[in-house]
Amino acid sequence: MRSNDFDAGPQAASRATAKPARTSAGDRPMPDSDGAAISRRRFITSGTTTAGGLMIGLQLPGLMPAAQAQAANPEVNAWVLIQPDDTVVVRIARSEMGQGTLTGLAQLVAEELDCDWAKVTTEYPTPGQNLARNRIWGNFSTGGSRGIRESHDYVRKGGAAAKRMLVQAAADEWKVPAADCQASHSVITHAASGRRTTYGQVAAAAARLTPPTDVKLKDPKDWKLAGRPLKRLDTRDKLNGRQVYGMDLKLPGLLNAAIRDCPVFGGKLRSFDAAAVANRPGVKKIVRVGDSAVAVVADTWWHAKTALDALPVVWDEGAHAKASSAEFAATLRAALDAPEAAAANTVGDVKAALAAAARTVEAVYSYPHQNHACMETMNATAKWTSQRCEVWCPTQNGEAALAAAAEAAGLPPAQCEVYKIHLGGGFGRRGLPDYVRQAVDIAKQMPGTPIKLIWSREEDMLHGRYHPITQCKLQAGLDAQGKLTALHLRLAGQSILAGLAPQNVKNGLDPVAFQGLNAGGPEAAIGYTIPNLLVDHAMRNPHVPPGFWRGVNLNHNAIYLECFMDELAHAAGQDPLAFRRQLMQSHPRHRAVLEAVAERAGWGKPAPDVGGQKVFRGLAQTMGFGSYVAACAEVSVSAKGALKIHRIVAATDSGHAVNPQQIEAQVEGSFAYGLSAALYGECTVKDGRIEQQNFDTYPVLKMADMPKVETLVMPSGGFWGGVGEPTIAVAAPAVLNAIFAATGKRIRQLPLKDQLQARA
Repeated sequence: MRSNDFDAGPQAASRATAKPARTSAGDRPMPDSDGAAISRRRFITSGTTTAGGLMIGLQLPGLMPAAQAQAANPEVNAWVLIQPDDTVVVRIARSEMGQGTLTGLAQLVAEELDCDWAKVTTEYPTPGQNLARNRIWGNFSTGGSRGIRESHDYVRKGGAAAKRMLVQAAADEWKVPAADCQASHSVITHAASGRRTTYGQVAAAAARLTPPTDVKLKDPKDWKLAGRPLKRLDTRDKLNGRQVYGMDLKLPGLLNAAIRDCPVFGGKLRSFDAAAVANRPGVKKIVRVGDSAVAVVADTWWHAKTALDALPVVWDEGAHAKASSAEFAATLRAALDAPEAAAANTVGDVKAALAAAARTVEAVYSYPHQNHACMETMNATAKWTSQRCEVWCPTQNGEAALAAAAEAAGLPPAQCEVYKIHLGGGFGRRGLPDYVRQAVDIAKQMPGTPIKLIWSREEDMLHGRYHPITQCKLQAGLDAQGKLTALHLRLAGQSILAGLAPQNVKNGLDPVAFQGLNAGGPEAAIGYTIPNLLVDHAMRNPHVPPGFWRGVNLNHNAIYLECFMDELAHAAGQDPLAFRRQLMQSHPRHRAVLEAVAERAGWGKPAPDVGGQKVFRGLAQTMGFGSYVAACAEVSVSAKGALKIHRIVAATDSGHAVNPQQIEAQVEGSFAYGLSAALYGECTVKDGRIEQQNFDTYPVLKMADMPKVETLVMPSGGFWGGVGEPTIAVAAPAVLNAIFAATGKRIRQLPLKDQLQARA
């Protein structure tokens, strides 16, 4: 994920607080290094009027009234900046980490603006600017597949407001009614007189108008840019090496830091012998970081890292020094039958229905800890003085990074700034700013010097925020005709919210733990109508810190439910598709995606042999992050147990499809990530620490082993769903069900490498 190094150069020192970092094709990032003071008024005007441009703002719910905002600022805050040459700069608050949010949001703004897409570019506003302007850009957090689905409305309104102001400015100049003017492709025309002008020519005049508050958005059926598979705006710079990632950043006087934290979570740093490495090449300083880590600062990262490797360190490993995965598993197994559990979904009387069932079926599944394993390890660059702290970093939440920087710096947030950089992978890991806090802590001990902290791969593996470990016991009742009459699904395991946001856990219930298992109503996430249903959770939290891992709890919940549905179908002597369909009569969107993948894959017909091997199919469906998804996997298993995944057909109904090509890419990428987890992903604990420290013991799917993925984009309209995470959840259960079809054996514990000769 590395690109060519970019040297900010001495001129960059005066720019960061004046303009956001440019991030799209054809524009080089503009980081800053000196933190020079700048007035609020100068900051606003330097980004707008001095360029003769138009900066269009949008009043978001909960912000100050527009009139008050105008009184405070010469212009309203901007979503759209139009330069005299007709270049349209769309400001994107969400983070780009390969998922395409940057391009998708730009498409939505450009659609309402009716501008020339060939002249569209983007840039990130900074969280400091957002804070100073009363959070005009709203939420900077990028996760939960929310980049587009939770910001489409206000960014579209920003584009629509800009268009109306541009047309009004032209109409005022021509002294004609605005209703008699049309705008398209960045050109405004007045048909009656034959006059025309461009957005860039009227931008300055439009900037002086009062933004409208009653803009009307286009009906999606009238979209011209949105809904089309347009090329991404950030691809060219990634291909030609101009894209700067956090690890590439250079600043004048930059030093590098390597860090080592106590390998046991909750442990402390007792002591280290700085004199032993102080005279090694390039070493500048050895510093304590918090109460559990030590860092070496040097002229190059390699000098810092090798000195750190040689540094004698004594740890206080604390109370969890003997903890193990075996201990965790035993605790979870006991919780499967514990009398106390937090119930999220209760329909009917499960206990009575199970007792009256003609046949009962029971199974226990389990899911391990997993690391995010971003290709770009955690890193941040920080510069601290007693008056200002600046941070350059890849982050999924710029505002959280700013808060962490301010706390570590001991300065008010108004005296701090974070410059967001494209992420070399996030998957939920970079929503937590622990690495930002560390970078500032180190920089604070070397005032005025930019410090780039880079975690080694081993540090990244040892100090992740892991996919929660869980087990699940499922009990079902079938009547004499093989119909499902009752289901009790007991989850046992770790709570993400208990670790990250305990205030959101009420009466022992973590709502995130039930992703994909909510029942009730025609669009219930579970997708099935079951007359007697109980879904509950016995929370058990080991010391390994959990985190939001791409797909989160939906990943294992979909395995538990969809593999067990397959078990029930076979127990009832029914086809797995037919068994599901009879339970989905009141869930048309779930049923539509499931039937679509079955039809495309040729369900009900023998799959063609591949290389003399018989091929078998498996199905799975779920609803998560606002979208309905399904998959059909085709696999073969040799006589020696070697697994080959040949093809996956996937369907996604996200309501609206802003960029179908990006949806296809996201689905393909999610299967690469999901299959890596299913085949190989397992982090085990011994003596209180994670055993897997690099890709030799935590492998990922190789490109040569990636199965063919056929994506069906099925937007049914009427809602906005996410895309980046849902399809991960159906990867594993579709494959597991296909393996059963091939072998007649159920695999209820991941990863597959422990059960088969896993080879995609």
